[in-house]
Amino acid sequence: PGTLTNQITTKYLEPRLLIVTDPRTDSQALKEASYANIPVIALCDTDSPLENVDIAIPANNKGKEAIALLYWLLAREVQYLRGTLNRANGWEVMV
Repeated sequence: PGTLTNQITTKYLEPRLLIVTDPRTDSQALKEASYANIPVIALCDTDSPLENVDIAIPANNKGKEAIALLYWLLAREVQYLRGTLNRANGWEVMV
């Protein structure tokens, strides 16, 4: 607790990026991220507001399976960029 919010603790970390599933639901987090100049990536549906969103990924953000797939793909891309996963390797799961 307090890792991202309590600046007095020694474990305090400044967030470098905010990833949001639904901009309408997480509007308070978007507002606070805009005050701190934190970039925001949002999974947006057709009715999602785009205020304070830097990168909008068009997606179905209503179904739990669709959200899970999107976060799995994002995590896989981060592993590619870090070099822990090779793009030549096959997928372990059927997508």
